[in-house]
Amino acid sequence: MDLVTKSAAELGELIASGETSAVEVAEAHLDRIAAVDGKVRAFLHVDRDTTLAQAREVDERRAAGEDLGPLAGVPIAHKDVFTTRDMPTTAGSKILDGWRPPYDATITARLRAKGLVILGKTNMDEFAMGSSTENSAFGPSHNPWDLARVPGGSSGGSSAAVAAYQAPLSTGTDTGGSIRQPAAVTGIVGMKPTYGGSSRYGVIAFASSLDTPGPFARTVLDAALLHEVFSGHDAMDSTSVDAPVPPVVEAARRADVNGLRVGVVKQFAGEGAEPGVAARFEEAVELLESLGAKIVEVSCPHFTYALSAYYLIAPSEASSNLARFDAMRYGLRVGDDGTRSAEEVMALTRAQGFGPEVKRRIMLGTYALSSGYYDAYYGKAQQVRTLVKRDFDTAFEQVDVLVSPTTPTTAFPIGERVDDPMAMYLADLYTIPANLTGNAAISVPCGLADGLPVGLQVMAPVLGDDRSYRVAAAVERALEDRWSGPLLAKAPEL
Repeated sequence: MDLVTKSAAELGELIASGETSAVEVAEAHLDRIAAVDGKVRAFLHVDRDTTLAQAREVDERRAAGEDLGPLAGVPIAHKDVFTTRDMPTTAGSKILDGWRPPYDATITARLRAKGLVILGKTNMDEFAMGSSTENSAFGPSHNPWDLARVPGGSSGGSSAAVAAYQAPLSTGTDTGGSIRQPAAVTGIVGMKPTYGGSSRYGVIAFASSLDTPGPFARTVLDAALLHEVFSGHDAMDSTSVDAPVPPVVEAARRADVNGLRVGVVKQFAGEGAEPGVAARFEEAVELLESLGAKIVEVSCPHFTYALSAYYLIAPSEASSNLARFDAMRYGLRVGDDGTRSAEEVMALTRAQGFGPEVKRRIMLGTYALSSGYYDAYYGKAQQVRTLVKRDFDTAFEQVDVLVSPTTPTTAFPIGERVDDPMAMYLADLYTIPANLTGNAAISVPCGLADGLPVGLQVMAPVLGDDRSYRVAAAVERALEDRWSGPLLAKAPEL
């Protein structure tokens, strides 16, 4: 039995039926990590003994008759931005190298409670700032489709782990596209839930009004099952939405778009996209129409300003959030030889502990918040944010969901954009509007361009997460029939 190629839902059923055990499934995935991660570099930390201890505990809980849910015993890779009391948490930064938190993030705790087995912590752009994982202080991850290309970012380690069959599931965070963009370029499913629908407690903050934890998986149903596990109100997070979790699993199983009104965003209908990406998007829209959806062109005129507004709002919040890394309480401390003041130690630590992109964003955000510039930059950006929200509100009066390409390009070569921040930022062109407004959005594979995966983005209203899953599942099912199997199965052997 080749356990690493099974879906999370299939593994859960096999474990529940006794055909295999959580320990056997964990061992299979740990062996896969040992075999291929030297090339993929998806993980920053893996501890075989800790993982197997978790798996044994799940088997013991099941033997004792405990009802653990459909994903009990299923392995998961965990983005290194979530605190874990039994593993280091670095956020991809030297300033937190080796830090072991004294507590679990809410999502970490919920994974454990439902019996998921954490395989390890995955690589990421430092403090989630980036679109390629090249900003990690520990080196880049690699795209399993082409090891010379990026796996996206900031959650590139999580997307690469799932695409390389090192884990059936993984977690990510999406601040400007950091789940959907890597999912698109690695040929997997990635979901940004409604902002506040998944807890930020224990997530090392980048931009507090934007950061949204979400799932990665190889199937839409698997993503929905994981979404359901870690979503729901959390009193520890003041931005958590006190509302029922949308029926995402039911929607993923339904996989039907007959009668749905699907809006094509005029401003994003392939504009700025590579020809292959634009072609796959057009084919996906035609596919949805053939499945019974009504296609409507929708104008969202302020979406074109979202990228500019984001790169004022997000750095401003980062400037505030990252002030806590001061060498005084935890993490890296440089120059503390008894002769320097606290201010000097702080300056030396931050200079050596933060990478170039983090420093760039701190400086940009600090400038945007400074006296005399606040209204002109940060204030104006927030006004644009309101206009983008109004575009969404108007659009959803006409349609049930909106669709666009997830990314303008397929995975680009490692090193190609590392010295060109503007080119790097454009990777999030289509994803950022949903972050500014808190809307739900998913990326689902919709084909290949020049042998590399392309993603379709499905955006839904706030707390309409189930609509995204319903449309994504319909696309997935129709394309699997066309390809005679999942897209990911066509990925090259590592």
